[in-house]
Amino acid sequence: MFGLEVALVEQGAFGGECLNNGCVPSKALIAAAKRAYEARRGARFGVSMQGAQVDWAGVREHIEASIATIAPHDAPERFEAMGCETFRGAAKLTGSHTVEVAEQALSAPRIVLALGSEPAVPPIEGIEAVPYLTNENLFQLDCLPEHLIVLGGGAVGMEMAQAFCRLGSAVTLVERGEILSRDDRESAALAKAALEADGVRFVRGSAVRATGGDGAIALTLDDGEVIEGSHVLVATGRKARGQGMGLEEQGITFGKNGIAVDARRRTSLKHIYAIGDCREGPRLTHVSGYEGSNVALEISLGVPTKVDWTALPWCTYTAPEVAQVGLTEDQARKQFGDKVRIEREEFAHNDRAVTEGAMQGQLKLVMKGRKLVGASVCGEGAGDMLLPLAQTITGKASTFALGSAIIAYPTRGEITKAGAFAAWEPLVFSAPVKRIARALAALRRKF
Repeated sequence: MFGLEVALVEQGAFGGECLNNGCVPSKALIAAAKRAYEARRGARFGVSMQGAQVDWAGVREHIEASIATIAPHDAPERFEAMGCETFRGAAKLTGSHTVEVAEQALSAPRIVLALGSEPAVPPIEGIEAVPYLTNENLFQLDCLPEHLIVLGGGAVGMEMAQAFCRLGSAVTLVERGEILSRDDRESAALAKAALEADGVRFVRGSAVRATGGDGAIALTLDDGEVIEGSHVLVATGRKARGQGMGLEEQGITFGKNGIAVDARRRTSLKHIYAIGDCREGPRLTHVSGYEGSNVALEISLGVPTKVDWTALPWCTYTAPEVAQVGLTEDQARKQFGDKVRIEREEFAHNDRAVTEGAMQGQLKLVMKGRKLVGASVCGEGAGDMLLPLAQTITGKASTFALGSAIIAYPTRGEITKAGAFAAWEPLVFSAPVKRIARALAALRRKF
C-alpha cells in the first residue's frame, strides 16, 4: 500500500489461528449452540418452538461455511493483488537480514515476525497417550461428545463448555484457579452461574494423570477424584511459536513466553519486529491487528509507534458475554486506592433488555474521581458496548460527554450513557447547584 516491496511467508493456512481454528469456528459453534438453547426453552413471548434436534454434521457444515465465507479476505490472491509476493513453507532466519523459505533466499532491511502461538499442554502423566482435543482439532470432530471434560476456565474453556453443553453434551470443567481470572470478579461470577444453570459442572483442581482411549478417557485430579468422559479438551493457555527458526542463533532474545520486544515491538535486533502471539504480551486477534498497523506505519513512514494498553478491550463470548476494557476494579484499587469510584447499571433497568427478556447482567464503570479508567460489562451484547467506553478512557470523549450523548432508543447502548451520567449525578444535583438554580429562578421572577 505504501509502494514498498513486501514478501509474505506462510507455512500453514492463510488467515492463521483466528480464521481456521480460533475466533471464527468457535463463534460459529456458539451461534449453533444458541439456536439449540432457544429451541429447548419452550414457549417464550407467546411463541412455541419444537424441541431442539442437533445434527452435528449440520453444525460442522455451518462452521466450515463460515470459514469459507471469510477466507477470501485472508487469501494469498488478495495480498498478491496488493503487490505482495507470497511464499508457502517453513521460514528460517539465516542471517540478520535474510530468510530462507522453500529453498529460496529472501533478504530485506526490515523483518516482521508474526508466528502465532499453539496450545500449551500441561504436564499431565499419560496425556500424550490420550486422544485429547485442542482448538486445533476440536472443530473437526466426527460426532458430538457424549461427555466433554474441559481443562481450563479461561475464555476458550468457558465458551466451549457452554456451547457443547447447549448442543447436548454433558460437560465438566476443571480449573485449578479462578474462572476467567483476568476479568472482573463480579462479571466472572455471573458467567459461571449462567453456565451452571445451563448444566456445566465445575470442579476445582488440577489433572495429574490421564488414561483411556477413544470415547473413554479418565482424568485423575490432584485430590484423587477421577472424572470419566468421552472427550477431553485442553484449554489451559497458549505458548508462543518461534523455536527452531534460527532466531536465537541470530541473537533474538526470548522471554518467559515469547519473543522479548520493546514498546515499539522491536526485538533485540532493532530492525526485526515481533507482533501478535509470538511475542510476550496480550494474545488477542485485535491486538495483533493493532500492532501490525503500528509496525507498518513505522517501517513505511519512519514514525515511531509505541503500543498503549490503557484501553485494551477483550470479550468472552459466553451467554452472558463478559467484556472488559481498561482496568478492572481490583486493578484500579491496587493502583489508586480509595480514589476509586464505582458506578453500576443493571441490564434489568434497560428497556431493550427488558423487552427481549435478556435482563441478566450489569455494567460497572471504574473511575478515578470522574475519570474513567476501566469498565466491566456482563450481559447480552456486552462486547459491542466497549467502543464508547474505550474512547472515554483514552480521552477521546469524557463521562460527561457520554452521559449527555443522544443514543438511539431502545438500545443496550443506553446502559453506557446511564452509567456515565450516574458519575455526574452527585455534582449535578448537589446542594451548591440547587442553590444556584433557586437563585436563578428567583432572579427570573423579578423580570
